[in-house]
Amino acid sequence: MTMHRLTLIAALCISLGAQADDDDLLGRNALFGDDLDKPAEKANTGNGVRGFLQFELARTTASPEHWSKMRTRADLSSQGKLSDSLKWKLGARFDYDAVYGINDFYNPEVERDQRFNAQLRENYLDYSAGNWDFRFGRQHVVWGEMVGLFFADVVSARDMREFLLPDFDQLRIPQWAARAEYFVDDFHAELLWIPVASYDNIGKPGAEFYPYYPVPTGFTANYQQELRPERNADNMNYGLRLSTLKNGWDASAFYYRSTDISATIYREIALAPTPTITFQARHDRISQFGGTLAKDFGDVVLKTEAVYTKGRSFNVLNALDTDGVVAQNTIDWAAGLDFTLPAETRFNVQIFQRQFFNYDTDIAPDKRENGYSFLLNTKVLNNWEAQAIFISSANRPDWLFRPRVTWNFERNWRLLVGADVFKGPPNGVFGRYDQQDRVYSEIRYSF
Repeated sequence: MTMHRLTLIAALCISLGAQADDDDLLGRNALFGDDLDKPAEKANTGNGVRGFLQFELARTTASPEHWSKMRTRADLSSQGKLSDSLKWKLGARFDYDAVYGINDFYNPEVERDQRFNAQLRENYLDYSAGNWDFRFGRQHVVWGEMVGLFFADVVSARDMREFLLPDFDQLRIPQWAARAEYFVDDFHAELLWIPVASYDNIGKPGAEFYPYYPVPTGFTANYQQELRPERNADNMNYGLRLSTLKNGWDASAFYYRSTDISATIYREIALAPTPTITFQARHDRISQFGGTLAKDFGDVVLKTEAVYTKGRSFNVLNALDTDGVVAQNTIDWAAGLDFTLPAETRFNVQIFQRQFFNYDTDIAPDKRENGYSFLLNTKVLNNWEAQAIFISSANRPDWLFRPRVTWNFERNWRLLVGADVFKGPPNGVFGRYDQQDRVYSEIRYSF
């Protein structure tokens, strides 16, 4: 298996419960999603500190039952402008998870990795000149349009230490990048250069959602430290994206050349002195061509996107293969309908597929991996909201179910209670976490 077994469905199936960033693709807010254009603002002033404080509690219900999260998170940011054409943003996040202090369920390496985290979020300068806008610094680059799914959203890395369960704004890891955008009428062009890339954070072996791989009886698994690409010109990322709005149809196309943010797990087998399989996460150099299309029909919104990926490797089942992977070109596509229903109810349905070209029969996935998802969200009372998400493979019984309720009990306060239920075979995208079913709650104060 490979980390891209996750992207068979998981990168295709990131939880619909996440709050997707629906960009205004042709407006400047696509790049400058801030509130700094108010005429009352003065130069050299900021908007104060914004963000949230949140406490998250989770208990894994499968045997052995245990507390798996007691995390306090502070997410802080500030933004302002130095002049009418020069703006700035600073952001940071701080986490402390007390679960590692109350039990000995996790090994010291996991504890060091997840007990305390401090991370820079978006930190950049914006400059505007005529039809051009420029952003320099650590930033999110969101190219995907699907609600809650990663397809064309190929640029931002992700914190995968909780699999695909957090909200998207919490899951994404910003990139250090230089970005230029050109606007004229209904046309928008975007140039992107990432000199030093960030990559998905998969955590450490022994963590709750570390991507383990099946090992035959009699063999021992050995997980080596992830091999991150060197910081040199060969591993710089760059891309071009063009978009337009015509007769209500919002269309875009892009090319992106990168060192893959998602890791492929390479494998070596040794029979002596002890039968051992050694796994190591590495990052392939890939090229991606993609496009998106969206149309608002009033109470129904249609969204589609497709991405062709060249150069990514996938795990093979053949034990005689020296590194356990083979390069495969793929196309991932998705189509979805979002319905606005009476009584403040929303229903979303999506289908998606990954197709392999020059298909190698030794890889684990089928030649065409299909899936579907449903989301139902409704207001129960004035300040209560209920939501249920179901995401499944169509090739095998491998699924994730996520019910939750949210209570906005005071201004700027919310309480959330939910569950994450995994089901499927041990080598399935979701089934591998069959023993990680959990109930959880979150309380957040936003300011």
